[in-house]
Amino acid sequence: MNRRDLLSSGTAALLGGLYAAPALAQKYPSGPVNIVLPLQAGSASDVAVRHMAERLATRLGQGFVVETVAAAAGLVGLEKIARAKPDGQAVAALNNSIMTILPHLQAKNMKVDTRKDFVPVAGIANIPTFFAVPANSPVRSIQDLIKLAKSEPRRINYSSGGVGSPQHLATEMFTAYTGTQLTHVPYRGASQAALAVATGEVQLMSMALSLAQPFLQDNRVRLIGYCGTDRHAQFRDIPTLQEQGVRDYDYSSWVALFLHKDVPAEVLATLRREAQAISEDKDFQQQLIRSGLEPWPRTAAQLGQLVEGDFQRWKKIIQDANIQGS
Repeated sequence: MNRRDLLSSGTAALLGGLYAAPALAQKYPSGPVNIVLPLQAGSASDVAVRHMAERLATRLGQGFVVETVAAAAGLVGLEKIARAKPDGQAVAALNNSIMTILPHLQAKNMKVDTRKDFVPVAGIANIPTFFAVPANSPVRSIQDLIKLAKSEPRRINYSSGGVGSPQHLATEMFTAYTGTQLTHVPYRGASQAALAVATGEVQLMSMALSLAQPFLQDNRVRLIGYCGTDRHAQFRDIPTLQEQGVRDYDYSSWVALFLHKDVPAEVLATLRREAQAISEDKDFQQQLIRSGLEPWPRTAAQLGQLVEGDFQRWKKIIQDANIQGS
C-alpha cells in the first residue's frame, strides 16, 4: 500500500505525547493485561497478536491475554477499550480496517475517534492478501474474473468477514476499479468466509495468506492474484492484480498495538519499548512468516504517520467508489 511520507495536520493529535514519554526503565503495571482485538478468533490478525502477546508475557513476566470481540464490525471492541481504565491493563490490537476504514463507513454509529482516543504503540504484522477461488473454479485469472463478472453482473458471490472488513473493502475496491458488479455475502468472521470458498459456497474472496494456507495444502482453494504492488516472495508465479490489468490496485492490511490516550506516560513508554524490541526480533519475524504473515516492525512515530495516511487514502477511495456501510 502506498504511504504518505509527510505528516498531515491531523497527525499531531494521534502522536500526542509521543516524544514527551521517555523510555523509563519501569515495570509494567502488575496483573494480567487484556489485549482486545475487535476481530474474530482465528483471523490473520488474531494469529499475529497472539504471537506478540506470548512474547510480551515472557519479557514482562506477567500474563497477556488476547480477547477477540467480533461484534458490530469492531465497534463493540473499540468501545470496550475506550471505556477501560487507562492504566495499561487494557491494550488495543487494531488493524487498518478498524482504525482507518470503519470511521468512514460507520460515522453515524462511531462513539470513538480512533485517531484521537488511541495512541500508537508498535506495528506487528502486515497481512498478505490474495484473490482466491475454489480449486475447481473455471476462473483461472483476474481477467477471467472480470470477463465473467461483466458478462453476468452479480452472478459471482464473494465472501467477507462482514461489512467494513478488509475482505469487503479489498473486493469493493476491485469492483470500483474494474466496473464490475459482484454480490457480497458477509459472514460472522474471516475464517468462516474462507471456509465458504473452500467448500464452493461462494466463488471468490480476498483472502489472507494465513487463512488460505490450510486450503492450499489440501487443494481446496486456488490463488489467482496478489493484492500488493509486487509479487509475494513465496508465490512468484502469482501475478499482482496490477499486472493483470487492474490499474492502480494496491491493497494490504496491517495490525498493530495501541493504548488509550490517557495512559500514564511511563506505562506507554514501557510497552512501546518492549513491543518494538519484539517486532524487530528475528526469531519473532520468522514465526510470523511461518504463519503466513509479514513482519511489520513499525515504530510508534511511523505507525502514527501511516494511520493518518491510510485514513485520508481510504476516505477518498470510499467516497469515489460510493462504498456503503451497514
